[in-house]
Amino acid sequence: MSQEIFILDKERLCKIKYLVIDVDGTMTDAGIYYDEHGNELKKFCTKDAAGYFAAKRAGITLMVLTGRECQATLRRMQEMKFDYIVQNIKDKATYLTDFMAANGLVKEDVGFIGDDLNDLPPMKLCGFVGCPADACDEVREYADYVSGINGGSGAVRDVIFAMLKVRGDWEQAVAEVYGIGI
Repeated sequence: MSQEIFILDKERLCKIKYLVIDVDGTMTDAGIYYDEHGNELKKFCTKDAAGYFAAKRAGITLMVLTGRECQATLRRMQEMKFDYIVQNIKDKATYLTDFMAANGLVKEDVGFIGDDLNDLPPMKLCGFVGCPADACDEVREYADYVSGINGGSGAVRDVIFAMLKVRGDWEQAVAEVYGIGI
């Protein structure tokens, strides 16, 4: 997928049980659109769906954690069968800390995909961090894997592909989800 080469630690990636993903700028192009009735609209990349389905098939629990609240996000994440859809969280690090404690999770159990400054504090709680190509400099510098793809254009799928490929889970997960051999 991505043209960039990153050395990812298989042992560390195999420990990831939960993947927390930001929405705006990560799953979307960071644009916020409003219709004539004031409804908020978002454009999600359908290519990311293969990543979500493969991650779930590989045993990873998926969570959306976003600072905004939007019906479009709720609808898309329900369609994608996310395990947790958490919106309108201004302090993502505190939320994630509490969630991890309540579920007996440690840093090595959780991965995070995000793109902007508000994602840095929760990223520092996680054992793996990925981001889109157009993430802010601080996030790109901190990330374990920087996709060669911009947010909203398939970057999430690319990060999940990289994770699962290194773990040795991509081919089997995709074959089981789509009934194809790759």
